[in-house]
Amino acid sequence: MTTPVVSIAYHSGYGHTAVLAEAVRDGAADAGATVHLINVDEITDAEWELLDASDAIVFGSPTYMGTASGAFHQFAEATSKRWFTDAWLDKLAAGFTNSGSKSGDKLHTLQFFQTLAGQHGMTWVNLGLKPGWNSSEASENDLNRLGFFSGAGAQTHTDQGPEGVHKADVATAEHLGRRVAATARTFAAGKAAV
Repeated sequence: MTTPVVSIAYHSGYGHTAVLAEAVRDGAADAGATVHLINVDEITDAEWELLDASDAIVFGSPTYMGTASGAFHQFAEATSKRWFTDAWLDKLAAGFTNSGSKSGDKLHTLQFFQTLAGQHGMTWVNLGLKPGWNSSEASENDLNRLGFFSGAGAQTHTDQGPEGVHKADVATAEHLGRRVAATARTFAAGKAAV
């Protein structure tokens, strides 16, 4: 059985999204993947090559003004060199984001990631969780407490640093990492069988 390679391409303005990136990494590693964390506003040629060699790429960014950060958008535009050569065709993709409010238009950021993945011919891996915290018996400590399906959405108070990232959101990001790694393993097994 081959070990899937998962890369997490993210930008973090204030450290909150970095906490989630590390949680995705931990979840994927726990599921047996080799994982690379790549900060896209400092990306090197060697890291571009790591992305090209990955089975799955997980996109992460804070949601600023209803979309991914400017640094992530710059990275997304730079991926056009990969688009011309189909370098990411048939890879897996997933995403996560954080904002200061419960909604914060995070869905738009996740949809931006999905569109980016679709343009590259990648296959999107969703969160695979029912929404948490949606009944009188539920809790804000539930996995997927904010009820996103497309990817992992997190909320952190704007007056708190990285230590303020909600533990349930960290656990949800870990779940996403495990799901991506497991899906990558399944895809690899399917390719080997063909």
